[in-house]
Amino acid sequence: MILQSPARLFWTTAAVAAAAAVAIGSAAAPAETGSAAAKRITPSGVDGVKLGKTYKKLRQQGLVKRIRRGCELGGPNTRSAGLRAPLEGQVNFTRSTPRKVTDITVRGGARARGVGIGAKIPAIKAAFPKAKVDHSTDSVFQLTLVRIPKNGGGRLTFGVSTKTKRTTLIGIPVIAFCE
Repeated sequence: MILQSPARLFWTTAAVAAAAAVAIGSAAAPAETGSAAAKRITPSGVDGVKLGKTYKKLRQQGLVKRIRRGCELGGPNTRSAGLRAPLEGQVNFTRSTPRKVTDITVRGGARARGVGIGAKIPAIKAAFPKAKVDHSTDSVFQLTLVRIPKNGGGRLTFGVSTKTKRTTLIGIPVIAFCE
């Protein structure tokens, strides 16, 4: 049997304890899922895509896809671009240059005050007490609009499907219809 000095025994014990702490800490840590947390929707935009920003700046930052022709109903020279992952949706731009963001439609990857795609009208009203429910588009677009006024948390519009009763679109400040 080999006897160790008290100092050597202390450092060996400390090293074993540190290794055990690291092993326990990594086992107790939550698993990394690889998916990013939902981005935050505000009345001014979502995840760096802000109302009034130019297409050139958004493209340089890697926030939008290539610009393409927009809705024909918007008039001549309309343009829009898709949002890049983790967001889903599109951005509409002004008809003149420089192209600036006029409205944003989100289909996934973001939440406003914890309310995101799939939420029901009571959840929207709980997060935004001044929300106004508008059924005027129910028959044409099969979408109930829940509008948030400026004094109720910002100009936002939630599109709730009349079939599933769940949010399918979030518009900043409005949902642009093109059908």
